[in-house]
Amino acid sequence: MIIEQIPLKNEVALGIKIQLDKAPLILIRAKNGYIMCGYLNMDSANKLGDIAGKITGVNDFQEMLEKKVIEISEKAKELGIEPGITGREFLDKIGDIYE
Repeated sequence: MIIEQIPLKNEVALGIKIQLDKAPLILIRAKNGYIMCGYLNMDSANKLGDIAGKITGVNDFQEMLEKKVIEISEKAKELGIEPGITGREFLDKIGDIYE
């Protein structure tokens, strides 16, 4: 397991990576929400009211920040966030919303 601090525009997020058999499970948790890899479930994020974005096909934190968010939670939609932005942009936007 790898745990790493990831600097963002207004905060430091926490990256967690667990290497599984076929691919890594990756999550980057910021103060107000998170981005997750394809292993994790958006339905659960919606049921819990989380601000979440999903990015697939990533192997490390840098790819997670650079690739496009393909799915977002209902709570993220309510905040005016849309899919198609990078993981870093998603995390920075949710930080800006709650400042």
